[in-house]
Amino acid sequence: MTAATLTPPRQGAAAGRDGFMHLLHAEWTKFRTVRGWVVAIAVAGLVTLLLGVYTGARSQEGCPGGPCHFTIPTGPGGEAVTDTYYFVHRPLAADGSITVRVTSLTEVMDTAMTPQGTAQTQPALVPWSKAGLIISAGAAQGSSYAAVVVTGSHGSRMQWNYTGDSPGLAGGASATSPRWLRLTRSGDVITGYDSADGTTWSMIDTVTLPGLPLTVQAGLFATSPGYTQQTSQQITGGSSGGAPTDATATFDRVNLEGGWPGNSWTGTPVNGGRSSISYPAAVAGGYHQAGGTFTVTGSGDIAPGVNGASSIDQTLAGMFIGLIAVIVVGALFITAEYRRGLIRVTLAASPRPGRVLAAKAIVLGAVTFAAGLIGAGGAILIGTPLLRANGSPIYPMTTLTEVRVIAGTAALVAVFAVFALGVGTILRRGAGTVAAVLTAVILPYLLTAAFPVLPTAAANWLLRVAPAAGFAIKQVIPQYPQVDGGYAPFQGYFPLAPWAGFAVTCGYAALALTLAAVLLRRRDA
Repeated sequence: MTAATLTPPRQGAAAGRDGFMHLLHAEWTKFRTVRGWVVAIAVAGLVTLLLGVYTGARSQEGCPGGPCHFTIPTGPGGEAVTDTYYFVHRPLAADGSITVRVTSLTEVMDTAMTPQGTAQTQPALVPWSKAGLIISAGAAQGSSYAAVVVTGSHGSRMQWNYTGDSPGLAGGASATSPRWLRLTRSGDVITGYDSADGTTWSMIDTVTLPGLPLTVQAGLFATSPGYTQQTSQQITGGSSGGAPTDATATFDRVNLEGGWPGNSWTGTPVNGGRSSISYPAAVAGGYHQAGGTFTVTGSGDIAPGVNGASSIDQTLAGMFIGLIAVIVVGALFITAEYRRGLIRVTLAASPRPGRVLAAKAIVLGAVTFAAGLIGAGGAILIGTPLLRANGSPIYPMTTLTEVRVIAGTAALVAVFAVFALGVGTILRRGAGTVAAVLTAVILPYLLTAAFPVLPTAAANWLLRVAPAAGFAIKQVIPQYPQVDGGYAPFQGYFPLAPWAGFAVTCGYAALALTLAAVLLRRRDA
């Protein structure tokens, strides 16, 4: 240690701001004069950055002949969407309404999901298979829309612009128990209704679609997501089985009111009737009209996009290597003084233990935050364009989300370092502290997300209560109740919201520092 390290505060300044600034300077001097600590933190940031760049540069989608190039459709708000269905439509000019009766919703399952090895038609199995009425700005993917639908297991719903969802009547549709649906348009305002008998109607919801053109496309549609069988997490990384399905719906009693020019229907497979990112269609979509009865078949979904796209957090794999170095330095920042017998000298120079610990936490937190910011920022800002260039479909996000992932990751690294400082003060042994903190921070993540061995329910519980909960800060792709996406930790989803998980980690760091301050005052001062 240098002489400046042990210089006591100026007379009369210890209790004031100047005294604390002197203490901060002393702790900063301690840190920067230990070359190994400085190098370790620099390497932590550099490893995070370089591995992020390497991940982007080496990414491949595993398609024959080179990387695949997928286009991820985006909705009116710029969010990733799944927009794949079969659309039977005609133009609606100005205001009007469409009413229909749905008498059945069945599915064809791919042969991979049937023990007989042949495609089977059966009642709807996929909970979010859907068929019904839709008013859309156009037949292109990502168009603004509102729809009323009958689903496989969630009753009737009104859904709009991919993320909006309101429940209607419970139950499905069959020949003995049909479901009536109605959509009305008044300018930009769309209202959805459902009925069990076609006489008594219930309004599900009313939504406004800003900028809806004067002439829209409206009519019938059908679609069905892939049927998935989620298994528990495995040591190989977790797994889920599934196959595509096609929904077929039967409509009759079609009634149009208002401005419907023309008298013919057009069938359009939106996105070719199949999804380029998740499942292809089991059979081609289409429709058949016999008198006033329509039979419509489609595959895919109209919903938020949560599957098939990569997240920018995959460029942060190097963070976990760098985090080990950060935790080691965080522990040694205090345990080295115990090992060398200098802790009493430090407390003699500044007899208020809490202030000493606070100064150490600020210096350590600031240094590790800066390193984390450089590492995470470089990894994402350089690695993500490389991922796109190599054909990886990257989940679209707002600038605010990108800033949250970069700054939040840097803050998480700093909080873990401060947590190690607190635990090191409590245990006073470097090796024991490093082992304890790595067990509390890294091991839960490895067991639940990186190399999952726990069932999903147990993994979610652990990531709610462990210090590793803060890793949720880097989650990009949201969870939506109207999409069955698996949502397991090994798929990149965390049980807590990003800032809620970060708050759990901060709570552990604050608890460790509080207990450390108490012990430092009672045991070492």
